[in-house]
Amino acid sequence: MNIYTRIISSKLNIKEQSTENTLLLLEEGCTIPFIARYRKERTGGLDEVQIGQISEWNDRLQEISKRKETILKTIAEQDKLTDELKKRIDSCWDSTELEDIYLPFKPKRRTKAQIAREQGLEPLATIIMLQRERNIHAVAGRFINDNVPDEEAALEGAKHIIAETISENEQTRQRLRNTFLREAVISSKIIKAKENEEEAAKFSDYFDFSEPLRRCTGNRLLAMRRGENEGFLRVRISIDEEEAIERIKRQYVHGYNDCSQLVEEAVEDAYKRLLEPSIENEIATLTKQKADEEAIDVFAENLRQLLLAAPLGQKRVMGVDPGIRTGCKVVCLDAQGNLLYHDVVFPFPPRGNRLQAERQFTDIASRHHIEAIAVGNGTASREVTEILKSSVSSNKDANIHVFVVSEDGASIYSASKTAREEFPDEDVTVRGAVSIGRRLMDPLAELVKIDPKSIGVGQYQHDVDQSKLKKSLDQTVESCVNLVGVNLNTASQHLLTYISGLGPTLAKNIVEYRKSNGAFTSRQQLKKVPRLGPSAFEQCAGFLRIPDARNPLDNSAVHPESYKVVEQMAKDNSCTVAQLIKDKELQKRISLNLRHYVTAEVGLPTLTDIMQELDKPGRDPRGEAEVFEFDPNVKEISDLREGMVLPGIVTNITKFGAFVDIGVHQDGLVHISQLADKYVSNPSDIVHLQQHVLVRVTEVDARRKRISLSMRDIS
Repeated sequence: MNIYTRIISSKLNIKEQSTENTLLLLEEGCTIPFIARYRKERTGGLDEVQIGQISEWNDRLQEISKRKETILKTIAEQDKLTDELKKRIDSCWDSTELEDIYLPFKPKRRTKAQIAREQGLEPLATIIMLQRERNIHAVAGRFINDNVPDEEAALEGAKHIIAETISENEQTRQRLRNTFLREAVISSKIIKAKENEEEAAKFSDYFDFSEPLRRCTGNRLLAMRRGENEGFLRVRISIDEEEAIERIKRQYVHGYNDCSQLVEEAVEDAYKRLLEPSIENEIATLTKQKADEEAIDVFAENLRQLLLAAPLGQKRVMGVDPGIRTGCKVVCLDAQGNLLYHDVVFPFPPRGNRLQAERQFTDIASRHHIEAIAVGNGTASREVTEILKSSVSSNKDANIHVFVVSEDGASIYSASKTAREEFPDEDVTVRGAVSIGRRLMDPLAELVKIDPKSIGVGQYQHDVDQSKLKKSLDQTVESCVNLVGVNLNTASQHLLTYISGLGPTLAKNIVEYRKSNGAFTSRQQLKKVPRLGPSAFEQCAGFLRIPDARNPLDNSAVHPESYKVVEQMAKDNSCTVAQLIKDKELQKRISLNLRHYVTAEVGLPTLTDIMQELDKPGRDPRGEAEVFEFDPNVKEISDLREGMVLPGIVTNITKFGAFVDIGVHQDGLVHISQLADKYVSNPSDIVHLQQHVLVRVTEVDARRKRISLSMRDIS
């Protein structure tokens, strides 16, 4: 076991063998979804979250290793690398401690202390620190030279050296760091010159704000930092200065003579000029990183829920992008999502009216045999939805349901390269309406085409570490796509890109092979796709489905490497694989004797997964799309009254609560304290995105467009 394995296993409380095997699989190029699904025997059944954490810790330790190499080389070049120091650095795996060790040796700009050392004052600083000399001024006189004009200059230079020495002391820094973490207060104030600017109003909660840092939530911290970055707020993290200085003095001051007084002065200088700014900056960075991680986790979880939203499935759908002045963009899609027809309907004056629009919608739906309608939730959504419902209700035989669909990011998609490639001859309005319709049919397949940051399910996404955000969101998309699996013969190039082991090049090659050779009839045909070698086939095959394939296992999550096991099961029971899939009683009998099929390569975890898949081959883990209706009597904020109980849709989830659309063009907030009658630490434990809920209006601030809601005590 290497050092990485031991450290990671200890940090994550995972068995060392599981960690070691996971690291080996990652090193071999295996993806997280593949490892979690098809290598359970080697990992001990670790899930995607645990495997992802192992990967993150591995990256972190590799960064520390590279940093240690740089540090060792730098200290060695100074001829100051002792065996003891090298041993300390080699054994250190905490980045903060490592930087504390390195600080005294770190090349820095020409400081006051460095100038004093060049003037030969370091011996004087040492004498003062010992605090034994009774006549320090006489001693200081011996250090007068061309660059040190008098005793006071000598003592001042010596204090600079002492101050820097104190500021670079590991124990001192760690004690002060701990004090900040325990006792610091974060405060923000409006910059006076900006307080009357209109843009400043959005930060009004933080014009004169302070609270203990340990109680400051991530969303409040990010809000303050945004205000600071935009030039409206001044943010500080501080502790009791006098008490902090006294604590440091107790560490360094050991007497009552002149030397002790000089050390006291050096301590004050060290704290105010060097220590306090350094540690404040460090704590600010640390808390920002923590807030970033929290925000990214929330964003990723929201994205996961949105991507795994229930699909309507393969139905003929009308997609409607509502509009007032420019009309409603209407498209008709076949069951595979192909564009059949598009038009513009004007339900509102001056270019149209409701009755005319109803007739047009009815005619379009009838001509194209529409089975469901998707309406974007933007401007005029409520009004257009009512018109559409009235329109379809006139045809009792059609049984067409109208669904309201989030259109966040649809405009981004419509102007994207992907959209232009899909619809080179259509304008952005048509592409946007197509995206709305397809989101109802299969949210996952459509939303993967859009930059996750444009989907609108996160907060402060532009304020957090962008590289970490992108990595987390990409992993989330990859996880969702592989969890659901994709139809090899209908999946877009963009969707295939996220399948384990593929990527843009192989996804493009699969689509081109499909165009040239027709639909895939077997997973084995993937091996004929240019540049798709054995390793890529191993990674991707289990996540690609082929309905109506010659081998029914090709439409399941059973990996081709396990086909022989299933075939042996069928052979032992004198039936075909297809018959085995249909015979639930036979499957139950085999499950009672699964150990019979355990081999060196295939263990019980894989066999259990196989039996679950045989029970429901190719099962979609997502639910079914549900129709939703807002309260018909509530359309504007002015219609709201405290105490009203209304239906709503969860549109966003944060650490402090959930936002709910109740149909008044402004989402309301259900604070975490109002989500349930019991204590809630994580809103995602109570609600999920797109969930249909009942809420009670508790407060309405029409001027600030703030609506407070509650889900407590609603029967």
